[in-house]
Order: sequence, then structure tokens, then C-alpha cells
Amino acid sequence: MAMVSLAELLAAAHVVTLPMRVKFRGVVEREVLLLEGPAGWAEFSPFVEYDDVESARWLAAALEAGWVGYPAPVRDWIPVNATVPAVSAAEVPAVLGAFDAVHTVKVKVAEAGQSLRDDAARVAAVRHSLPDASIRVDANGGWDVDQAVRALTMLSVFGLEYAEQPVASVAEMALVRRALSGSVLIAADESVRKASDPLAVARAGAADLLVVKAAPLGGVRAALEIVAEAGLPAVVSSALDSSVGIRAGVALAAALPALPYACGLGTVSLMAGDVVADSLVAVSGGIAVRDVAADPELLARFAAPAERSDWWLDRVRRCYAVL
Repeated sequence: MAMVSLAELLAAAHVVTLPMRVKFRGVVEREVLLLEGPAGWAEFSPFVEYDDVESARWLAAALEAGWVGYPAPVRDWIPVNATVPAVSAAEVPAVLGAFDAVHTVKVKVAEAGQSLRDDAARVAAVRHSLPDASIRVDANGGWDVDQAVRALTMLSVFGLEYAEQPVASVAEMALVRRALSGSVLIAADESVRKASDPLAVARAGAADLLVVKAAPLGGVRAALEIVAEAGLPAVVSSALDSSVGIRAGVALAAALPALPYACGLGTVSLMAGDVVADSLVAVSGGIAVRDVAADPELLARFAAPAERSDWWLDRVRRCYAVL
């Protein structure tokens, strides 16, 4: 915070609206605020429903990216999974077609208004399209304990790598993990990035691995500390970022001492627009570690309307005050 004034932040800001190819988390357009700092480009893009306290961690991550820079990498290539939103089974091949050389797929399940039958059909369509791929499912806490145990027992016939955040609370996660007795590994996402105590999952024995995201945890260095203290394997994921935001996830994945799983850093492929001319997308199943810079023409093309830009700038002011 001592390195940058609020006035400097606001002067460095660009707000864009990026169209989505498919709806994701209910989003059809992704609003993103970009910052150009002395250390590089940074992204501030907490979802619009997040409050200022939670969003302030995203601003801290942007300050790290733009004004401090990233820690030194220990690898130069990051394996990446494809992501299938809660689309119909018939739409799965088209979604997968947007990704390059898919070896691992994350499938969204437990979508509001859908059934377990819909989830099973979607996962089955992925398995049919990619017989040899690793498949993981993500419920975003959408089930209760009984629903999660039933659903994951059914979906396990497709050979699941793990299930991400099947239920909402740490206590429920521990119950699901015990009930499944290792038949499906459990990964914690929201129970880490949205928790006041991100290490509670590890202490409770509620998960086999952590899903970590640089922005919601306050930056790459903060996320590295959480992984080290938790003592669990980690998967790095994104939060529906532009290529600038994905760069932070790549930096986190590149700096982890071990990286046993493919990372969820392929969501730029779900967008119909980006702010970088040479988008940070997977090639041959992974992303090479490299810097990116926003393109002036793309910033102009996708510039948000004035009222939305003002909304985001006011959000920066509020989150800066929280920090």
C-alpha cells in the first residue's frame, strides 16, 4: 500500500466488458478492471456480488502483480484442464472443441435448477468424448451431505480424479469425505478462498487437496504461504479472468514446490474476447510461463460503458480504504 496512492491506481485503471462464449456462473459478460503498474499489468475483478472486505483481497493481489511483481518460478510450463460449464450433454463437444489437446476436464455440477440426471449426462458426454482424460467435478458447494454422497457415488463410475467443494461448510466436507472413504478425493475451494480461516479445512481433515486462486487469497505470495501451512497438495485455478488475471495464476502454479495436478487456468477459452493480443491459453495441454500486456486496441474495443467504469472505480476506492 505504501508503494501506490489511490490517485495512481485510478489513473492506471481500464475497465472492460468481455463477452462469454457460454454462460459461466450465470455470467454472459465478464467485467474486469485492469491496472498498468511499474512491475506489469494487473487485474482486479472480484465478482460483482462480493462485498468490499472480500474484494479488498483481490485488490491486494492486483497491487502485488502491478507494483511488486511475482516470485521466481521453479517451472516454465503449467498443465491446464479444460472446463465444461453446466451446459447440456449435447453442448459438451462444442465446449471441449474450444480447448487445445485436452488431457484433464473439470465439469460443473449441482447447478441450480438442474438435476443429478443432468450432471450424470454431462459427465458421461465428457467421458464419451475423451475416454482417457482425467475428469474432476465442481459443485461449488451446491449439495447437502446426503446429496453429495449420493451424487459422487453415482458419478464415480466415470472415474473421477476428485470432487471440488461438494458441500458448503468445512464440517459438511469432513462428513462427505469420511462417508466416501477415499473412493472419491475431496478438494476444497470456497472453504479456502472465501473463509476467514483458510487453514480450517486442513485442521479438520475435510479435504485431500486444496484449490487455490491467487486473487481471492490476496496474491501469489499469500497463496503460497497458505499451501505451505496446510501441508496438502494444491491445484491452482482461476476466477474467470482475462489473460492478465490468468498470468497471476500461472505465476502461482510456477512457484509452488510441487504441482501434482493440472491447473484450472484455461477459462480464457470460454471467452469471446480478451485484452491480450496473444491470449494466455493452453497449447498442447499447458501454458508456458510468460508475461502478458494489455493491447490498447482491445482495451478500446471492449471498453465498458461509462456508468460501469464509474462503478468499478468507486469499488477500487472502497476496497483501497479497507486495505
